[in-house]
Amino acid sequence: MSVDLNSVLSSFQPISLEEMDSVKLMNRTDTKYIFNKSKLPSILESLKNDYRCFFINGTRLSTYKTLYFDTEDFLLYRHHHNGILNRYKLRHRSYVESNLNFLEIKFKTNKDRTIKTRIRNKLEGNFDAQASQFIEKIMPYKALNLKPNVWINYQRITLVNIVNGERLTIDTGLEIINNDKVLQLDKLVIAELKRGSKQFSPFIKLMRDLHIQPGGISKYCMALALTQSNLKTNNFKEKLLKLRKV
Repeated sequence: MSVDLNSVLSSFQPISLEEMDSVKLMNRTDTKYIFNKSKLPSILESLKNDYRCFFINGTRLSTYKTLYFDTEDFLLYRHHHNGILNRYKLRHRSYVESNLNFLEIKFKTNKDRTIKTRIRNKLEGNFDAQASQFIEKIMPYKALNLKPNVWINYQRITLVNIVNGERLTIDTGLEIINNDKVLQLDKLVIAELKRGSKQFSPFIKLMRDLHIQPGGISKYCMALALTQSNLKTNNFKEKLLKLRKV
């Protein structure tokens, strides 16, 4: 991260982990944007009067390490690729600075809502009894049929709207690890706006002013499309072309 970026982040009003509990937004709509990292400092500068910035242990850049799971035949990926709604993602995420570990299920409904459910769980090898029960209670799959697939690691900036509590996550420094394949996407920024309802958003207005159109690819699908040559990617073609252009 550049000095300029850190300087801009330090000018935001802070929000603590305890305060963040009131804006979890586990049931929400998501809007994604991708752009080149060179644009990020000026974008943040434009947002600092409308958002607070999450900080923990003195840092505003949080490290996330995420392991995704799928069936042997990549059913979860294929559901997303084929546009099937009422679909699931399963991941284990480590929040490095806060030393928290969660097993998380994301459910995309046919109403275009994202519902996230999670439990505290420090994954060590196979799913333990707690993890298996959690998975099988929410997902229509047996835990033993879901295998670790791909790692996606990055640094995240989390902003919270001062007025209405919407959350904006900004991910940089993406690293994809799929067996012996490692990709570093250093120039890519993935921004995701999470809202409980569709109220006015300073971030959306800024994106319109900058002519940055909404639309992104899920990190999991992006990671597999870039590293797993045996999977269909034709429905992601336009998004992958935009990704490479960025």
